[in-house]
Amino acid sequence: MLWLYLLGAITVLCIALRRVIHRQTPLSDEVYSTKVAFDHLQSGVAWVRGDGTLGMVNSSLVATLGSEPKALIGRDWLDIFPPMERKRVQESYSRMLLLGRTDINTHGQRADGAHLSLNVLLVAVHDHKMSER
Repeated sequence: MLWLYLLGAITVLCIALRRVIHRQTPLSDEVYSTKVAFDHLQSGVAWVRGDGTLGMVNSSLVATLGSEPKALIGRDWLDIFPPMERKRVQESYSRMLLLGRTDINTHGQRADGAHLSLNVLLVAVHDHKMSER
């Protein structure tokens, strides 16, 4: 008799597992297509985590900065600007938090130390709970 209850429980768990897997497949496809689109933008794009470090950079930004993706991921996002520009960029970031979006013409710093002109657009991204990311 116990085996009958176990068989019923296993059947219910298998059905639930199949439904969860079936729901996750479209989400995985959406995440993949978003990542592919992000990587192939012609403009440099970076995703800054809540702790202020770079979470993702696309190939265009990596080429612009003359670096490798692994060298940029996890670094403070302000490190891509020369020290003399960081205060202005930080002020623009504060403005973006209030307005949701702002842009600034500034200088970037390549991996070899050379400076380059950048037009930076800062955009606030929210999760489903509308908390800042």
